[in-house]
Amino acid sequence: MTTTSVFDDLRWRGLVYDATEQLPQLLEQTSVTVYSGFDPTAPSLHAGSLLPALTLARLQRGGHRPIAVVGGGTGMIGDPSGKTQERVLLTAEQVAINLEGIRAQLAHVLDFDRSLNAAQVVNNAEWLATVDLLGFLRETGKHFTVNSLLQKESISRRLESEDGISFTEFSYLLLQARDYLELFDRYGCTLQLGGSDQWGNITAGIDLIRRVRGARAHGLVTPLLTTASGAKFGKTEAGAVWLDPGRTSPYAFYQFWLNTDDRDAVSHVKRFTFLDHATIEDLERETHEAPERRATQRALAREMTTLIHGADQVERAERAASLLFSEDVTQLGVEDVLAIFRDVPSATLPREKFLGEGVNVVELLALPEVAVATSKAEARRLVQSGGIYVNNRRVVDPQARLVLQQAIEGELFVIRRGQKQNHLVRLA
Repeated sequence: MTTTSVFDDLRWRGLVYDATEQLPQLLEQTSVTVYSGFDPTAPSLHAGSLLPALTLARLQRGGHRPIAVVGGGTGMIGDPSGKTQERVLLTAEQVAINLEGIRAQLAHVLDFDRSLNAAQVVNNAEWLATVDLLGFLRETGKHFTVNSLLQKESISRRLESEDGISFTEFSYLLLQARDYLELFDRYGCTLQLGGSDQWGNITAGIDLIRRVRGARAHGLVTPLLTTASGAKFGKTEAGAVWLDPGRTSPYAFYQFWLNTDDRDAVSHVKRFTFLDHATIEDLERETHEAPERRATQRALAREMTTLIHGADQVERAERAASLLFSEDVTQLGVEDVLAIFRDVPSATLPREKFLGEGVNVVELLALPEVAVATSKAEARRLVQSGGIYVNNRRVVDPQARLVLQQAIEGELFVIRRGQKQNHLVRLA
C-alpha cells in the first residue's frame, strides 16, 4: 500500500466515518505521524480494540508513523464518550500492570522495528501526571469555554442521564486535547485517530493546537461497530472477546470470527484483515452465491487468529472443530478440550476411582458433584434411551464402566447429555 492510495483504501474498507477536509491530500503528499488512544482499564485489549490498532497498521503500511497512546494518565480519570455511567477509577499500580499487557498485544499488529516509521507506544502519564493544576488551567483550560464543552455530544448525553457527569469526567476532553498538543510538540503528530464518538475530543485537540501553536492538525474517525443484529461488536454470551489467550482461548477467538453473521462477514473481512481488494471481492461473490460454505467467515477467522495467536493456533482450532463431534475426540489433547469447553460445568474426582474396574456410568452421572442426572433412576433412563455420550461415544448399557484408560490423556472425560449439555469430569 502506498501513501497515494491509503485513504482510498480506508474508505473502501468502510473505515472512514468522518475526517478533516484536507486529510486525503495530506496523506498523499507527505508522511504523517498519527496517534490513537487505548484504554488501560484491563491488562488485555479486546476484539473491538483491533479496529483502531489495525487502522494504525494500515496507515503505517502506507508510509505513516503510528503512535499508540496508552492512557496511563487519562485512564485514571475515565472517558465519558459512549458511556452512560462513570467508571471506577484505576490506581497507578493497576494502570502499570495493564500497560504491560497492552504493549505486548500491540506488537502483534504494529511494526516496532521499522527504520523509518517504526511504531511507538507512549504513556500519557509522562506529562499528565506531572502537570500542575494552575499551569494546566492557564495553558489549556483558558482556551475552552464551558458553553462549547456543553455542546460536545459526549458531555451533553451524560448531562441528560440520571447520574449526570462528575467534574472529573467533564475535564477528560481537556486532558485529551492536551495529549494532542503534547504529541504535536514532542513527535510532530498531526493526525489523531479514534471512533466516531471521539470526534468532539479530537476537534478540541485540533482547536488547541491551532490556538496555541498556530498550526494545522487533523482528525479521522471510524464507525462504531455493531452487528447486523444490533448487538455490540466483540461481545458474546460468555462476555468480551479478549486478545489475551488466558481470557479468551485461541479456539474461542477463532470461533468468534467463524460465527460472524452472513450480513456482517464481508464488512468485517474488509475492516479487520489485510486481504487485498480482489480477494475480498471474490469472497463477497462466494458469500452471495453459496453462503452455506461460509468462505468469508473461514477466511476472517484464519486471518485474525493467525495475526493475534499464530498460524499454529489456527491449525489447532480447525482440527479441534473437526474432531469435536466425532468419535475421534480422544485424539485431542487435554489443553484443547479444556479450551473448547472452558465455560461448561466441571467436576474433579480422584483418579483412583477409575483404576481396576472403574466407575459405573449410572453411578457417575448421579454423583452430586457431577450432577448430569438428578438420581440413579434418571441416569439409567438417559443411558437406556441413548441420551448419554462419553467422549462423543454413545453409552447404552447401564452396566458400562468407565476406566482410566478411556480418559483423554488419562485426565479427562467429556460427558454429553443430549446434543448440547456438556459436562467435564477431571481426574486428579
